[in-house]
Amino acid sequence: MFDLAWSHILLIGVVALLVIGPKDLPRVLRTVGIWVGRARAIAREFQNSLDQMIREAELDEVRKQVETATSLDLDHTIAKTLDPGGELSQSLSELAITEPAPPAPEAPAAAAETPPAAPEAPAADQAAAPEPPAAKSGTHA
Repeated sequence: MFDLAWSHILLIGVVALLVIGPKDLPRVLRTVGIWVGRARAIAREFQNSLDQMIREAELDEVRKQVETATSLDLDHTIAKTLDPGGELSQSLSELAITEPAPPAPEAPAAAAETPPAAPEAPAADQAAAPEPPAAKSGTHA
């Protein structure tokens, strides 16, 4: 802004003292101080308004970028990036048409139709095992 050195301020004070006079100088300096304070407040408000407009403009730009990012067809973009000419997708579709699908593995039909075998009963010709003799009660050996 302005470049005022102490010598310039002293010169302005001496001229103001001579022109205004010592009696009215404090009242004039107070009035000048009030006006300078108001000018600073207006300048600060103007600067804050400009900063807010800049932030809103940046917000609008960011909002537009987000909208374009969300409206982007990701599958189409990836397909165009990986296969811009479409040769890869065409060769894959031709490959799928010409090659038959491999047959699905089949489970054995005979095993599924036969019921499970029943447990075998003990043979009648086997003799029953003899029972051990009963112990005598009351005697100890």
